[in-house]
Amino acid sequence: MTNEKPALLGGTPVRQEPLGIIHNIGQEEIDAATRVLTRGPLSGFVGVWGEKFLGGEEVRRFEDAFAKKFKIKHAVGFNSATTALHAAMVALEIGPGDEVIVAPYSMAASATCVINSGGIPVFADIDERTFNMDPESIRSKISTYTKAIVVVNLYGQPAALDEIMAIAREHNLKVVEDNAQSPGATYKGRLAGTIADIGIFSLNVNKVIQTGEGGILVTNDDRLALRAQLCRNHGESVIDDIPGYEGPMFGSNYRMTELEAAIAYEQLMKLDFLTQKKKELIDYVESQMKDIPGITTPYVAPDNTHVYFQYAIKIDEAKLGLSRDLFVKAMAAEGFPLGRGYVKPIYWLKVFQERRAFNNTHFPFEYPGYDGKPDYSKGSCPVVERMYDKELVTIFHFWHPRDRAFVDQFMTAVKKVLAHKDELKAVAV
Repeated sequence: MTNEKPALLGGTPVRQEPLGIIHNIGQEEIDAATRVLTRGPLSGFVGVWGEKFLGGEEVRRFEDAFAKKFKIKHAVGFNSATTALHAAMVALEIGPGDEVIVAPYSMAASATCVINSGGIPVFADIDERTFNMDPESIRSKISTYTKAIVVVNLYGQPAALDEIMAIAREHNLKVVEDNAQSPGATYKGRLAGTIADIGIFSLNVNKVIQTGEGGILVTNDDRLALRAQLCRNHGESVIDDIPGYEGPMFGSNYRMTELEAAIAYEQLMKLDFLTQKKKELIDYVESQMKDIPGITTPYVAPDNTHVYFQYAIKIDEAKLGLSRDLFVKAMAAEGFPLGRGYVKPIYWLKVFQERRAFNNTHFPFEYPGYDGKPDYSKGSCPVVERMYDKELVTIFHFWHPRDRAFVDQFMTAVKKVLAHKDELKAVAV
């Protein structure tokens, strides 16, 4: 089939049917949802201090199972990882005038959670091999205003957590692991998401285990767990009733429903199975992809395990014979849409370029007593910009219900495109 004309040049696409969605819901989740819908209630939270302040039967069952699975003291369920990230900022008492060092390559909430608490995100560059935050770039961004670091374990691989934690301890900073993409990954034998002061997991519909929407915050710190629980459930209304609790609190409604928690429990039970099936498929992908000149397959740091939330490759235009963008365009025509460089660097978003987050004010970027100067200019994180502009390709999720036949079809498209690269370049606009 590699001798056939590429679809971009008028040939027949390798794949003509849509890719379809990843839907890993089975009978277990259906039975759990039916149980809750039949029995009720759909939410077990109440907004007064007491046992039900912490949620209903399904929420606490899921939290207990999650804490046991990840060998951590506290797991706090949320209605999204985004709200869990905000709760992490509240737990750490981030506020106006506080800088938090964040990743430039992630879903925007990894950085905007800081703004939600009135703090100022400061972006550190990434390691071009792992796409995770570069410890030395983090070190260079520390100022007298720095209070915390939000480190993202991107694509399924942990960041350089020992180095980052050492920097944090040296400067008396707290660390949050955004582990939305890497549940089940390990770093030197430890589970990702459990190494920092707080860890965040996601149950969004496109994650490895999912309830449509949902998130979990984990910590071994009793005080941080309580502050997260207070943030989740209108904590300002109950602090007067908590023996020994000091200080004001301002929360919201970030609560997980009983329906979500029941499904989440069943999904959690499948995490190891889903991860193993995906790893087996990735091993097959690697065997097909690794020897193509100009394509660098994912680097896995020593002592890490990678769970491949997404499969990210780098393109060397000179060696491949095609630019990244033309390769992506040609593959899309063959029926395989790929990502050009993942998301744009977060600091390119208007909220940072114009430094306006709350209506027409410049708060929190301008604040009395704060004269920090976070750099949001283009060029401030050159590695991430190069990955986004030119080199990085993110490939759709290689997991259930994908199989080896699907990988074979994908590789046929790759080989077909590369076999006709000169013709493609000749007509490229």
